[in-house]
Amino acid sequence: MLNQPVQNDPAGISAPPSIFHSSLLWKVYAALSILIILSSFGMGSMIARNMEKNALKSIENSLRTNAVLLKEIAYSSLLENRKADSNLQRRILLTGREIGTRLTVIRADGTVIADSEKAPVEMDNHAQRPEILLAKSEGTGTATRFSHTTNSYRMYLASSVVHGNQVIGYVRTSLPLTVIDRRMDELRWIVFMSTSIATVVALILGLLLAHHIVKPLVVMTSVVKKAAQDQPTEELDTMRSDEMGELAKAFNQLIAYSRSRMEMLTTDRNKLSVILSGMVEGVIAVDQQKRILHMNEAAGKLLQVRPQETLEKPIETVIPIHELKDILEDAITQQTDFQRKIELKIAPTKQHIEMRASALRDGNGNLVGAVAVLYDVTKLYQLEAIRRDFVANASHELKTPVTAIRMIIETLIDDDSLTAEMKNEFLNRVRNQSVRLSSIINDLLTLSRIESQTDGYQHSRFDMRNCVRSAEALFSPLGRKKDLKMEFTVPDDEMIILGNQQEISEVIDNLVDNALKYSTPGGRIDVSLSRQDQNVVLEVADTGIGIGAKDRERIFQRFYQVDKVRSRESGGTGLGLSIVKHIVQAHGGSIEVESELGSGSTFRIILPSAR
Repeated sequence: MLNQPVQNDPAGISAPPSIFHSSLLWKVYAALSILIILSSFGMGSMIARNMEKNALKSIENSLRTNAVLLKEIAYSSLLENRKADSNLQRRILLTGREIGTRLTVIRADGTVIADSEKAPVEMDNHAQRPEILLAKSEGTGTATRFSHTTNSYRMYLASSVVHGNQVIGYVRTSLPLTVIDRRMDELRWIVFMSTSIATVVALILGLLLAHHIVKPLVVMTSVVKKAAQDQPTEELDTMRSDEMGELAKAFNQLIAYSRSRMEMLTTDRNKLSVILSGMVEGVIAVDQQKRILHMNEAAGKLLQVRPQETLEKPIETVIPIHELKDILEDAITQQTDFQRKIELKIAPTKQHIEMRASALRDGNGNLVGAVAVLYDVTKLYQLEAIRRDFVANASHELKTPVTAIRMIIETLIDDDSLTAEMKNEFLNRVRNQSVRLSSIINDLLTLSRIESQTDGYQHSRFDMRNCVRSAEALFSPLGRKKDLKMEFTVPDDEMIILGNQQEISEVIDNLVDNALKYSTPGGRIDVSLSRQDQNVVLEVADTGIGIGAKDRERIFQRFYQVDKVRSRESGGTGLGLSIVKHIVQAHGGSIEVESELGSGSTFRIILPSAR
């Protein structure tokens, strides 16, 4: 049936409320009860009145029948105009007792000649009695009054006795009202009992009918509430062929459609939430009153607020950045796109933000607010600054040897007094500057090739020990020449990595070359290769001049040199460590520096070993 209740499930979903707790049931039942009781009362009253009327009519007919019988008995005595008739008196006494009715025979002048309950001589003249008067004028008359003869209220029926066209007397029958009341009480009791039983039965049937009507509605209400709360529900039974069955079918279709729409909306909302959460750009949406509707994590991180705590709050109270408020207000009022750049100082370092705001509309195209997208362009500004510094440094580094070469050539051309020895010295300087210029150009090309990753080398498996041994063979004579103790530690086990062997050799050569440049005679350089977990670790440690904390943050920048004089004297270009960093990162590794001024430096390269 449609009104089958939904059972509890293991997840704790509650069953629909009891039907007897439904206010609708009792409202319907109260209306039915009032209707039944009023109908029963009205019907009972009508039946009682009709039965009372019929009973009185029946009694009157009985009195009329008895009067006809009495006419036959009294006709001869009235015709003879007898004053008293003992024989008639005796017959009336017997007949009245048998039928339980008082019988009276009255002459035309009102004299009583026979009565079944009292001696005629003791009775008054009845000519003025109401029933006699009516019988005299109409032939038959009835009256209800108190009888002093019998000392009781009675109903009388009198009928005239006619001989030819002449009234010769009257016969009268009567019954006491107590008998009539007794019969009416019996009839009323019967009507009351019948009506009461019918009312009780009707109330029970009314309750069943109300239960039958209301229970499906209670079940539907419970199912719809659960569907609205996105709880598991059973389909409504549609076995009934009446309007309730059609309503159940409509509810099932509505719930299925609502559930599909909710699933679609939930999916879209989750997708949107994932997209907004995964965006590196900050997104802020506000309504027309500039209360925050949504803020993703990127915006909260950028503005240093918690997105969950900003919802439904005015944006100016949460984010004290008037440019953001202004651009959102302009997007709402002018309903167009705006773009601005600001510099935030709420973070420890300055942040450059690019804001783009647009009007926010609903599915019908109505304006509901505005949305702003925040782009953190701080890195772009930093990269632009690095680019400017790089161009300036590169121009300076390239300009220095070119200027020196041009000046020496001009001197050689213009000064004829130069000796051969001086010319040779100038030519050696030209050669040295050209070598420096060539080194700068080669390093720049190497750095560009690594950054663009357009090199033609294929990564392959190779033993890193070979690179360290090649560096040992190349730099050990230079170390001895500079009075430096150099020690290369290579393990017996293979140190296989996946990469470009030439580039890794360049990393080692650069690090060892820097250690030679910045170490003083009598110092020490240690180059070691080892394995840590799944990584190969290369360490180059020296006892040179060391690097200060301020310089350690910038030594991997292009053309940055800790000691420019020493670097120039040794032919350094300021690009070596930048090349090292890019090569290591391209191989999936990392580089660490430990150094103190006057205590030497240790460079540690960590590369993943080949599986």
